[in-house]
Amino acid sequence: MKHEFLLDFRATDTEAEIFWDLPENATSETSYDIIKDGIKIDSTNKTHFSLSDLSPESDTEIEITMGENISLGMITVHTKKSKKKIDITLPPYNARGDGKTLNTKAIQKALDDCDRNSYVFIPKGTFLTGALNMHSDTELYVDKEGTLQGTEEPEDYLPKILSRFEGYEMDCYRSLINLGELDHNSGYNCENVIIRGEGSIIGGGWILAKKIAKLEAIRLKDFIESLGDKIKEYEKPETISHRARGRLINMSNCKNIWIHGLMLGYAPAWNLHFIYSDNIVTDHCTIESKGVWNGDGWDPDSSTNSTIYACQFFTEDDSVAVKSGKNPEGNEINRPSKHIRVFDCVCHFGHGLCIGSEMSGGVEDVRLWDCDMGPTWSGIEIKGTKKRGGYVRDLIVKDITASHVMIHSVLFNDDGIGYPIPPVFENCHFERMRLLGRFLDNNAGKNDWHDCPSILLCGFDIPGHEVKNITFKDIEMENPAEGTDSIHMEHCENISFENIKSVPRR
Repeated sequence: MKHEFLLDFRATDTEAEIFWDLPENATSETSYDIIKDGIKIDSTNKTHFSLSDLSPESDTEIEITMGENISLGMITVHTKKSKKKIDITLPPYNARGDGKTLNTKAIQKALDDCDRNSYVFIPKGTFLTGALNMHSDTELYVDKEGTLQGTEEPEDYLPKILSRFEGYEMDCYRSLINLGELDHNSGYNCENVIIRGEGSIIGGGWILAKKIAKLEAIRLKDFIESLGDKIKEYEKPETISHRARGRLINMSNCKNIWIHGLMLGYAPAWNLHFIYSDNIVTDHCTIESKGVWNGDGWDPDSSTNSTIYACQFFTEDDSVAVKSGKNPEGNEINRPSKHIRVFDCVCHFGHGLCIGSEMSGGVEDVRLWDCDMGPTWSGIEIKGTKKRGGYVRDLIVKDITASHVMIHSVLFNDDGIGYPIPPVFENCHFERMRLLGRFLDNNAGKNDWHDCPSILLCGFDIPGHEVKNITFKDIEMENPAEGTDSIHMEHCENISFENIKSVPRR
């Protein structure tokens, strides 16, 4: 598959972030020169660069070169004009950052008043709020030592909205910040939004999650009891009552959303979730969710052309989870996730990068490079149940440390009417990796390492649905524990290994 080389930017009035693809012929030692208006200004070994002290409404020509002045491309960085500040603490808003006053109406009015020539400013302080909505062509800035703090009360996130959770469209409690309206038959209805700053956006966390689940368990009592033995198809009995939780930032049918520089986390479920969306860029953020079940960090869901880089993850579940719906709904809607890029990120614990298990609409062209996913549960994982249908293909992974690589079928999260044929997992390339052959279990505050194969490939036992066309090149695998194989394969076809080394454990 031919991949179009990405060279892109995001800009404010005085700053810009430039980012680009890892060139096919790059190595782990490759350096890049930044040429500004014809003059070299810096070099970097990262595939992104920050510009500052720019003039508003100005054009700057940036060229990226590598090696012997090999040009990777040129881009014109256009800065925006300076915007009017809407300070939520000033009249007519008068929000209070004491951590006690409920400021939902005040902050929502500021967001409603915001247009493309202004931005909403959250200053120092803790501003307690319920669910908020943002519309097209708006900007939210959280200043250093400023916190937008979600409440722990479910009623502050009503009325419910149509969303998608664990593969199904359903009515969910609103997220702390909501963009767009969900419609899988429609295009984009919220565009050109910026959420940035040096402060924090924090959700109601596990306390809010448990309160919502308790209310949902009462509402769904008869349905849950009617399932009988079918309850075994769900991950755990409480799965159903937890599916109505909101997220931290929910983006539905959105385009051109930039999230930059913030500390984000402690949603009642997933943190950054975007559905049927395009061109979502997240960079230089820290995402935390210690103690939150399903506390995913960044979840593209039937979404396209989206990028996350230079981020730190401290997530209780998947750091990044690429999804596209669950059988049968995901098969019928048939909107894949594709052209997803993840680079220069560190997972300090959690589950690493996962594709699935909700992938019935298909996932293709995912690129991952220059990341540390060593202390994680899953490392890099492609997963789906036999009932899912759909496909995962064209994953390229380079310059990564990970606990292990898994491409396999799973049994959990298996409710729903099955697709007639199993998924297909194919055409993946892994290069210049160090695999630990052990994973970190930090669930419920644990910090236990467990031995495992460095590479686990287990396809489906139906001809044509094996794990197939997978290549591993220049891979270091730390010496396995006694009794553990470094590589375990079942139901595989056309798996190749080149320059695979066993190295001592660190």
